[in-house]
Amino acid sequence: MNLLRRDPGLPTDSFYEVRAEFSDGPKTNFRIKAGRTLSEKRWRASFTDEGSLDIGRCLSRIYRGGIHPSIRGEVWEILLGCYDHNSTFEEREQIRQRRREQYAEIKESCRQMFPIVGSGKFITARVITANGDLIHNPIELLGTNPEKPSTTQSQENVSREQDKEIIQWKLALHQIGLDVIRTDRTLMFYEKQENLAKLWDILAVYAWFDKDVGYGQGMSDLCSPMIMLLEDEADAFWCFERLMRRLRGNFRCTGNSVGVETQLDNLATVTQVVDPKLHRHLEDLGGGGYLFAFRMLMVLFRRELSFGDSLYMWEMMWALEYNPELFSLYEGAESHNKSDSLSLRRKSIRQYGKYERENRRNRARVKPGPEPVASLPIAVFLVASVLKDMSDKLLTEARGLDDVVKILNDMSGNMDAKKTCTGAMKIHKKYLRRQRRHSIM
Repeated sequence: MNLLRRDPGLPTDSFYEVRAEFSDGPKTNFRIKAGRTLSEKRWRASFTDEGSLDIGRCLSRIYRGGIHPSIRGEVWEILLGCYDHNSTFEEREQIRQRRREQYAEIKESCRQMFPIVGSGKFITARVITANGDLIHNPIELLGTNPEKPSTTQSQENVSREQDKEIIQWKLALHQIGLDVIRTDRTLMFYEKQENLAKLWDILAVYAWFDKDVGYGQGMSDLCSPMIMLLEDEADAFWCFERLMRRLRGNFRCTGNSVGVETQLDNLATVTQVVDPKLHRHLEDLGGGGYLFAFRMLMVLFRRELSFGDSLYMWEMMWALEYNPELFSLYEGAESHNKSDSLSLRRKSIRQYGKYERENRRNRARVKPGPEPVASLPIAVFLVASVLKDMSDKLLTEARGLDDVVKILNDMSGNMDAKKTCTGAMKIHKKYLRRQRRHSIM
């Protein structure tokens, strides 16, 4: 059934059932519209018989009207660089099967270290001390409620772990569990224990897979939609892993600094250029570090938008930032198949997202010098767009940082994803013009 024809104004949130007690929460501003939203029919028609995708045909449609929820998962896999859009159906299936096997191997390694992984259960209690003393025996936890271990188990140190990497990983498992039960709790999907366990498994496996970053709070918000959109757990894992390649720097902590501080610094620079009066006001209030924008950058507006609108925001971002070189970059030396040589030959400017095209043009115009603006993710300009939109209110009502936080929190559920994205593109162009002008001086 073609839902676009039946109801051209269908709200996207209708595809993600909300629990009755949360039915009065934020509503979506995004509606699926025929002729604007990327439909399943248009998506299928964009492939050749062999499977190569005319990505340029889809990017502008996604930016204008988002993606129909029925195909969202598979489109996201392309946008995030899981597969080369020039690959064939057969090549993508081979890659998919190889990755599923790889995920199974990593997950089995985790299960050997902690048997609750893959058991359909998850934990919210600590299982190990920083010194390596095991607080709970995972074998015994499998026969109990893992969220409420027995007093006997809590008092018994059954053994000591020596490997520092394993200790670090096990220290994160309970925090993952605590975050899992708080993630998207308004949705009916997470009333099922199996879905909560799947989210916990993927985050636990990722924490072991990427030991340099491990697990950080906020990752559950980023991973949750993948679980809902991609039925196979391995596919959801690799889609999340590709998203984390873009964002993992935000979660890296060194000494007293957090990775996202770099983006906060970039946000300050952009705001100073496009709205110097607001920047000075925020500095006067002691907010020159822009820490009030921390959450927006860390979890990409998941808390400021309804669930459906946040997905719409993400796919607009990825369509605008799309770079056809992502797949080859991600696969590295492991990819030498036909699709790689095709992608190298067929890269036209039309295959890049609008935001990425602007950056490429700008690099050609700006004199060689400091790090180019292309390194700035669109998320920085999205936050700058939010601040610009709230500028008058911030200037007249904010008399301290608490006021700034309150004003920004009050917009939760009322933010317009499309308007924010359009504003971000305008700010981006203005910033590039200033950059070019500065390079000439």
